[in-house]
Amino acid sequence: MPGNTFGSLFRLTTFGESHGVAIGGVIDGCPAGLEIDLEAIQLALDRRKPGQSALTTQRKESDTVQFLSGIFEGRSTGAPIGFMIHNTDQQSKDYSHLAEAYRPSHADYTYDRKYGHRDYRGGGRSSARETACRVVAGAIAAQLLAKMGVSIAAWVHQVHEIGIPENTEGVDLSQRFESPVRCPHPETAQKMIAAIEEARDAGDSLGGVIATRITGVPPGWGEPVFDKLHADLGKAMLSINAVKGFEIGSGFAGTRMRGSEHNDVFESSESGIRTRTNHSGGVQGGISNGEDIAFKVAFKPTATVLKPQESVNKQGENITLEGKGRHDPCVLPRAVPIVEAMAALVLADHYLRSKTSKL
Repeated sequence: MPGNTFGSLFRLTTFGESHGVAIGGVIDGCPAGLEIDLEAIQLALDRRKPGQSALTTQRKESDTVQFLSGIFEGRSTGAPIGFMIHNTDQQSKDYSHLAEAYRPSHADYTYDRKYGHRDYRGGGRSSARETACRVVAGAIAAQLLAKMGVSIAAWVHQVHEIGIPENTEGVDLSQRFESPVRCPHPETAQKMIAAIEEARDAGDSLGGVIATRITGVPPGWGEPVFDKLHADLGKAMLSINAVKGFEIGSGFAGTRMRGSEHNDVFESSESGIRTRTNHSGGVQGGISNGEDIAFKVAFKPTATVLKPQESVNKQGENITLEGKGRHDPCVLPRAVPIVEAMAALVLADHYLRSKTSKL
């Protein structure tokens, strides 16, 4: 199974299944001498872990990371950083009824067609549990980026049809983790929570949108043609479970503007050359232009619901599936640190690549 490694110079390879002994990864390319804040890494994991509120799956995992190599006396050594997170609360019996059945909108059917054999316990390798490994690596990447003055903030912008009003000003993004739904606008957050609770009680699920703002990226990060910065960000986000869409800057709304309206006019300022607007989302020609990088990620409703659903089994027979197990009625609150982590991995990689661009 190829495709388990992400990045060019700053690389992450992950391993493990949802109901296996452990999940983990290897980070290669982290420069030596970086001070590693272990508490910050664990905090990021705590924000992603299951069972943290009534809005998430009640699977209980401490998600305590154990580092195996690459860190000595609190600093990276330049060697591969190996780590592991043990699974402690698997309830594999909850999935025994799926050994022969295909869940709608899951990877069950496609995995069987591709490999002829699959781990049906929680989805195995296709489970979102794998994303905990991304959070570990992303937290280290974020610490490298912080040395460059780069900061990444993601938040839940919309759940189902409930979104932060577009004309809202002064939203304090530092408060995004104060709400269990990870929305920094308190009034909207309460409406989101009520909607998720209603869907959960009905045995259903909801999707939505996570927005991200990245500050401090200087002009010049990104590679033209196939490795454009926004292309790599798009691939990173679309690799996250349940993601169905990505847009940067004006996104699809920009298609309703004229070129004269959409163009970001350059102007001189005390801080250098800037753009008067930021419809480009901080990236032009695939390369950062020094403005804030702004993008949104669309998540589908959680595929597992507790309502009966029609499906088929391996034999092609029509069946009715009854939802079982512990699942998120809305993945967005736990996905915020995952989006931040994947953005950090992309930016750390392009930071290192930018150092090879010119003398």
